[in-house]
Amino acid sequence: MELFNNLIFGFSVALSLQNLFYCFIGVLVGTLIGVLPGIGPMATIAMLLPLTFNVPPVAAMIMLAGIYYGAMYGGSTTSILVNLPGETASVVTCIDGYQMARQGRAGAALAIAAIGSFFAGTVCTLLIAFFAPPLAEFALKFSSAEYFSLMLMGLVAAAVLAHGNMVKSLAMVVVGLLLGIVGADVNSGIKRFAFGFYELADGIGVVTIAVGVFAVGEILSNLSDPEERQVFTSKVMNLFPTREDLKRSFGPIVRGTGVGAFFGVLPGTTPAIASFSSYMIEKKLGKDPSRFGQGAIEGVAGPESANNADAQCKFIPMLTLGIPASGTMALMLGALMIYGIAPGPQVMTDKPDLFWGLIASMWIGNVMLLVLNLPLIGMWVRLLKLPYRLLFPAIMAFSAIGIYSVNSSSFDIYLMAIFGVLGIVWRMLDCSPVPMMLGFVLGPMVEENLRRALQVSRGDPSVFVTRPISLAFVVATVLILIVMAAPAVRKLWGAAGASSREGVTE
Repeated sequence: MELFNNLIFGFSVALSLQNLFYCFIGVLVGTLIGVLPGIGPMATIAMLLPLTFNVPPVAAMIMLAGIYYGAMYGGSTTSILVNLPGETASVVTCIDGYQMARQGRAGAALAIAAIGSFFAGTVCTLLIAFFAPPLAEFALKFSSAEYFSLMLMGLVAAAVLAHGNMVKSLAMVVVGLLLGIVGADVNSGIKRFAFGFYELADGIGVVTIAVGVFAVGEILSNLSDPEERQVFTSKVMNLFPTREDLKRSFGPIVRGTGVGAFFGVLPGTTPAIASFSSYMIEKKLGKDPSRFGQGAIEGVAGPESANNADAQCKFIPMLTLGIPASGTMALMLGALMIYGIAPGPQVMTDKPDLFWGLIASMWIGNVMLLVLNLPLIGMWVRLLKLPYRLLFPAIMAFSAIGIYSVNSSSFDIYLMAIFGVLGIVWRMLDCSPVPMMLGFVLGPMVEENLRRALQVSRGDPSVFVTRPISLAFVVATVLILIVMAAPAVRKLWGAAGASSREGVTE
């Protein structure tokens, strides 16, 4: 009954005219970003963060959330019609979605993608409503030692599960931690790593580093992509799937939702991992695996459900524990801190309108997306033909104006440009900037909880292993490192054994 009352309260908040307007703006911009390849939800949220400072926190978070899961919807359009994913999670949709379009079944593919995404979004909204309150209540029992161990586990898991080399990901986490402690010391007030710049006395702004690395860096990197985009079909017919399509898609949609929900709560994973996992499961369970890659509708239904479920379940650890499970969630966590809201389980008790209003808005946003995506296919197709060279200067100017508007400081624009160059360099070195962003956002909280725990224990570090919950997180962190490092160690031992045998033979 309490859950029912909380949901009613959430809908009363989300259904206000102001919040409905920002929810609509969020899902519309998210769909647009998903349709336009090369931008992505993270870069968009980074660019729009400065514009939300004069917006009430509830409305701003509703809009930013709508951009995130709206991009998951929009990405399927380019994957199916152009064979070009609007964002990473839609890569796998290209395999069968584009083949369906070539067979004249683009309408059915787009409809199933929208239905699967809506189903996954609805289920995951309910999961958040059911599981977030008990998880937040459990987290209220945490002391500084438990929070430090939890954040350490989250950072390590984010590094080892991120795309690319594990060592590089761990190094990027360390870079983020170092950037996060720039500025005045919490206890003494002494400036650290400011290098004589008074503008860095308060630290590096989350908006500056986010726009520089993810917006400017991403945009500049995409200038090397091919300019031509050939839309296979400009007129989509028969948007209603057949009964056979629905029958084949039901199981993949349910399984994809489960897969996406599972990966959604894991730190460091992305919707792309959930999509690929769902596709492999469907191919394994398919009666005729040879159909996959030739236009199997299951190859669209499962992955599209998985990536939307993953995107929405990412809010569970962010809202309840204050732990961002992805780079985008790190930006949203940074937004909460900018609004003066302490992230963590206290959000549900101190800001119930934000907590329950955001949850209710997710279902409303999914309804809006279902209505928006299919009837406006023609408009999305025309937008696909927009040259990227026209978008580039507009986005750069928009980013610079947004950064300047935060503190009216030209220093922030220079800093944004520096991080934009660093973002390009990191991509060239195959170093994902996402672990860096997680380390940057969590860095100050990790330091604060570490120092507080040691102060309470009078400098005794055993406090992290004598408290049961903290010990569990420490053990989980060590196990994650062992499991991920085991293949490399085994390979080194194998190479050493082979070389020793060769020496004996000689």
